[in-house]
Amino acid sequence: MTSRILLFTFCSIGFAADCIPVAGERILAGDMARAVPAFAGLPPELALGYAPAPGGRRAYSAAELARLAGRYGLTVEPGVDACLARPAGTLTRERVTAAMQATVPKAHIEVLELSRQPVPPGEIHFPISGLSAAPASEPASARLWRGQVRQPGQDDFPVWAKVRVLVSGTRAIASEELLSGRPIERAQIRLEPYEGAPGMPDPSQIVGRAPRRPIPAGAAIEAWLLEEPEEVLRGEPVRVEVWSGRARLVLEGQAQSSGRRGETIAVRNPATGKIFSARVQDRGQVSVVPGWSAPGGSTQ
Repeated sequence: MTSRILLFTFCSIGFAADCIPVAGERILAGDMARAVPAFAGLPPELALGYAPAPGGRRAYSAAELARLAGRYGLTVEPGVDACLARPAGTLTRERVTAAMQATVPKAHIEVLELSRQPVPPGEIHFPISGLSAAPASEPASARLWRGQVRQPGQDDFPVWAKVRVLVSGTRAIASEELLSGRPIERAQIRLEPYEGAPGMPDPSQIVGRAPRRPIPAGAAIEAWLLEEPEEVLRGEPVRVEVWSGRARLVLEGQAQSSGRRGETIAVRNPATGKIFSARVQDRGQVSVVPGWSAPGGSTQ
C-alpha cells in the first residue's frame, strides 16, 4: 500500500525571542551572519559547528566569537556575543494518528503512547516498514511503530509510538503447498474474510507472483513472502536467439542459473556442452549479442 507524507506545523517550545533560529543540525555561516554581521563575508553554507538539539540554544560569548572569527580572518567588535536556537515542537496523538492513517487508510489505529522529546518542524512519516510484527495469535496486541520527522537536506529525526492497528478485508490462503520461485495460480489460493494486523497483500496482486520460500497449505500469504517470479529457472530448457548484425540464429539451450527479465544468466549448449551468457527476455526465452560469451564459451 502506498504511503503518503503529511506536513505539520509544530508549536514552538523552548525558543528564546532574542536567539537566531537554526533550521538544521549544523550552525552555518549564514545563520551566524544574522547575529553577527562580520560573518557575512564567509560562504553562507560553511558549517561553523553543531547546532543544539531541537528546543535547545547555543550561546556564544564574546571571547568564543572572537576566536571563531579569528579562525577565518574576521574581526568582531569587542563585547559582541550571540545566541542561536533550534526551534522545536511536540508530537500530539492526533497528528501521529493522522500520519499513520495516511499509510494505512483503512486501518483502525489506536495510539497508546508516543515519544515526547522535542522534535524539529518538518514532515511526519510513519512507513509500514517501521511497524513491528504482531503475534499471529494476538493481532490486536500493542506494537511499536517507528517513524521520522523529515526536513529537506537534513537527517531524519526519529520518533516512535506504541499502537494497536487492525485492518478488515480479505486475505488469501494457500489451498495447496506453494513452491519457492514458482508463480502462484488462481486455483492455488482461496479467499476468506480477515481482521487483524496490516501486511496482507491485496488478493488481486498475488496471482503471478512467486513465494520467496515454500508456503504450506492452509497458511496465509503475506506480502513479505512474495516477489516477482523468475522467467527462467535453473535446469529448464530455454529458447536462445543469437544476433549478429541482422543475422539471427535460434537454438535450444539449458539454463544453468535462474533469472528475471533483463538479467544475465549462464546457458549451456546441449550439442557442444559449452557455457555462454545470455540475457533473459521472457518466460523461457533468452538472447545473446556479440561480446557476451563467457571466457572459453561459445554458442556454437
